[in-house]
Amino acid sequence: MKKLEHFSEIYKSYDTFIVDLWGVMHDGIALNLDAITTIENLIASKKRVFFLSNAPRPNNKVINFLKKLKMQEKLLQNVLTSGEVAIKFLREKKFGNKFFHLGPEKDNSLYKGLEIKKTSLEMCDFILCTGLFHDYEQNLNYYKDLLKNSLSKKFICTNPDLIVHRGDTQEYCAGKIAQIFENLGGEVIYFGKPYELVYNEILNTTEKSFIIGDNLNTDIKGANNLKLDSLFITGGVHRSEFKDENDLKNLLKKHNVNCNYFQKKLIW
Repeated sequence: MKKLEHFSEIYKSYDTFIVDLWGVMHDGIALNLDAITTIENLIASKKRVFFLSNAPRPNNKVINFLKKLKMQEKLLQNVLTSGEVAIKFLREKKFGNKFFHLGPEKDNSLYKGLEIKKTSLEMCDFILCTGLFHDYEQNLNYYKDLLKNSLSKKFICTNPDLIVHRGDTQEYCAGKIAQIFENLGGEVIYFGKPYELVYNEILNTTEKSFIIGDNLNTDIKGANNLKLDSLFITGGVHRSEFKDENDLKNLLKKHNVNCNYFQKKLIW
């Protein structure tokens, strides 16, 4: 584990870079311009860059969001979301026919064309979780009460992240509800990092890949699972747990992961 002053020190050793979006490239409100410069330099150096996001939405929705943040289209040629991978399984009816959508209306695009299959919690074959209901964004006890009698249902989590920061505000993600469901005794099927399925769409076994992310439980855990080198961005989702460099070993031990390098933010 080494503190990396400049990403330009190591990039030549790798062919493909799998980069997280929220927490690395942006904070939900504004782009990280240093990270943008890094990606521009990687692409200019003929490196393959993939943005891999635990977003419970189709690729095009995330791309449009990034464009609104003023990210240039030329940088967005390779974007894959956990939602996009989940869509394939939904259309193939891998989990059944009818579903209950647990999440905000903004995620309805995930099941576009399948709206007729949406039903109540009591009548569904499986629960499709994309996040928290708008009216219950902080009340986790609501979900314990909601789900306690539905533990025999398949629970599909399309974003394994527990939390994210929108600017300086912490928000819960679908992974938090999945955690509640598991703690109640239910079984969860996850789409997204760190689970291998989402990487199968990207990885090329003939290339040397490198992972960049701010989430130890998803980005860095995924790198460990795949035995790939990684860079941990300390100023992202774990910012409140990271005081100084002396804390990093304990933080990695707490989350049972290892990383090769760390930076506060991605800097070329």
